[in-house]
Amino acid sequence: MSTQPLATIHPDARIAPGVVIDPFVYVAADVEIGEGTHLYPGAIVLDGARIGRNCRIHSGAVIAGEPQDLKFKGEVTTAVIGDNTIIRESATVNRGTASKGTTIVGSNCLIMAYCHIAHDCVVGDNVIISNASQVAGEVHIDHHAVIGGGSLIHQFCHIGAHVMMQGGSLVNKDVPPYIICARNPISYAGINVVGLRRRGFTSEQISTLQEIYRLIFSSDLNTTDALMAVEADFPPSDLREHVLEFVRNSHRGILKGNNY
Repeated sequence: MSTQPLATIHPDARIAPGVVIDPFVYVAADVEIGEGTHLYPGAIVLDGARIGRNCRIHSGAVIAGEPQDLKFKGEVTTAVIGDNTIIRESATVNRGTASKGTTIVGSNCLIMAYCHIAHDCVVGDNVIISNASQVAGEVHIDHHAVIGGGSLIHQFCHIGAHVMMQGGSLVNKDVPPYIICARNPISYAGINVVGLRRRGFTSEQISTLQEIYRLIFSSDLNTTDALMAVEADFPPSDLREHVLEFVRNSHRGILKGNNY
């Protein structure tokens, strides 16, 4: 471990070899930091932080701050950061509450400057949350989602895998996987073709998703009938089942189509 004398590190903190801690960093007692992680000047890591290997926690970032929830009564909870994740300047990741006990940010994520991830959120692997986006409590963001800068995501929303969200979005509904969402109010704006191609999806798979979502968002069918039509018109596949499961399990309802 490489530390500067101007850093404040509690002797009970569990810090792996190869961690770099710059001046003016604060590390509390109930903290775990994995090998190769770098804490930049002024980073704050509080009780309950569990930071993986080879992470980058930049200046002014606060990991495992107390939840901004009046129901929080000081219970012991955690904030978990996966391996190879970057938390940029002044971003905040609050720890969990009694509701779920932990806030999770996955591996290989990029959380840009001034973002906030509230209590009990679950952020999957390879997610990008762009500058100044605010994620309310108990939001679930699936893997490979990209959240545009300045977006506001309402509590309990679910953002699906491989979603591309326009900057400045106001999100109060669930966003199914593989799509682009944009406009105000937030609505379906097509399939995330570029992102899916970059991740190895075939043209046939992308075409199938386009046809599935055409039934869900662009037909005259209500959501229940559209899902029945998807089951009838498309053979079983992982993609079909993923979309059907997401929409059927949506607690807040999905966003609007492009013909509202």
